[in-house]
Amino acid sequence: MTMLPSQSFEVSAPDASGAEFGRSADGMAVARVGDHVFALVPARDGRYFLASAWRVSRPLSELKRDDFYSHHGSVEGEAAFRNRMIEQAGHSRELRLLSRQTVRVTCSTPWGPSQGATVYADGIVCHTTAGHGGFRLSDARNAKVHPMLRTDGGWYEEDAAWAIVALTYPDLFTTYERKCADKTIRDSWPDAWETIFGRSLAPGESYEKDAQAFAREHLGDWIVIAALRSDHHPGMTEVIATIGGTRGERVEERRFLVPSDEYVVGRFGFIIDETRHAIYEGSSSFAAWRGRAA
Repeated sequence: MTMLPSQSFEVSAPDASGAEFGRSADGMAVARVGDHVFALVPARDGRYFLASAWRVSRPLSELKRDDFYSHHGSVEGEAAFRNRMIEQAGHSRELRLLSRQTVRVTCSTPWGPSQGATVYADGIVCHTTAGHGGFRLSDARNAKVHPMLRTDGGWYEEDAAWAIVALTYPDLFTTYERKCADKTIRDSWPDAWETIFGRSLAPGESYEKDAQAFAREHLGDWIVIAALRSDHHPGMTEVIATIGGTRGERVEERRFLVPSDEYVVGRFGFIIDETRHAIYEGSSSFAAWRGRAA
């Protein structure tokens, strides 16, 4: 494990933000916010990801990598980690001021029987189930949702559609939750976001809108849909590509060889450069192609 430079991260007791910062026994930047501890864990290529654990009472200086088990995505570095922890502390502080109540409710949901519920307000309940969960809005509450985002039954699943509830009833959510909800709406329903807020989203502000722009720009290009290191050509990656990255039984597929040190998948896929990446028809490393390859 790569050790982080200890002199670059200030160790402190809990401050006005409510976050306590320190360094773990194995050199990671760590923080405590309420009942949770967080760590900036080194990953590959100089990158980091955020990990956490619940109800770990030992001093931060005694913690190690094995103490952290939940994964929360990538973090750019220690400055971003500190900002994220201060934001987390604010989120925890605001949560305590909200009137959410945990209750037991016997009902069915689109994801199975409810195993527990949190009441955000009258007519706004978030259910958990064995495998998923989400919000149920009463008819009156659901009528307040923008028509471009409203569901007929008032159910909003927890992965993305929860953001629709937060957008509609912002006073029931923390600053951090509202920030996440805004990004989720931009990424998943950009047309609705633009209509609601009256402006166009710029490149980089919406994953879905950027994906649509990429698809239009590369409609006629060969885009990789599968890749693996070649068993027959050291240093090369064998790829399968289709026009526009389309998938399907009747879609034409072609194989190419790409230098492995060049094969870096972009945000929406790797584009074949036909002036440099020649069609490959030799022995294949793909099991499904072995019978078809020469």
